[in-house]
Amino acid sequence: MNIVNSVIEKVTSPFAAYAAGSVTGSPCRDVMVDSNTLGFEIPSFGDMLTFLVKGFFVVAGIAALVMLLWGALAWVISGGSKENVEAARDRITAALIGVFMILVALAIIWTLEQIVFKGTVCFGLSCPVTLPTLLEPAANFTPPPPCTTPTP
Repeated sequence: MNIVNSVIEKVTSPFAAYAAGSVTGSPCRDVMVDSNTLGFEIPSFGDMLTFLVKGFFVVAGIAALVMLLWGALAWVISGGSKENVEAARDRITAALIGVFMILVALAIIWTLEQIVFKGTVCFGLSCPVTLPTLLEPAANFTPPPPCTTPTP
C-alpha cells in the first residue's frame, strides 16, 4: 500500500504545487502563477458564467433560426405531398416554440436580475462580458527575469 501512496504522491505533487500558486524545484527560481506572470487577467467564475450563459442563448437562437429555415425550405420543396407539408409545419411549430421558450427564459433571468435582486446579483444576462485579450499584455505585466540554468 505504501508503494501505491508514494506513486500517487509523486504523480500529484507537481499539480499540488500549481494549485498552491507556486512552482518550486525549478533550476533557476521559483515561479509564482498569477496574473502578472501570465500577462493577462485570469477571468473570474462570474465572468466565465456570464460568457457561458450568453453563449448558450446565442447558440439556442441560431439553432431555432436554422430549424425555422429548414422547415420553411421543406415546406417549399414538399411538392404538395401531405406528409411532407405536415412534417415541415411541425418543424416550423417546434422552432417557434423554441424561440418562445428562449424569450421566456431571457425574461425570467432579466426579471430576477433587475427587479428581484435590483442589480446586485448577476446570472449572466445583464453583466458585461469581460474576457481578457490574450494577444495584448495586461497593463501591469512585467516579464519574468531571464532564466539562466547553471552549467554542470
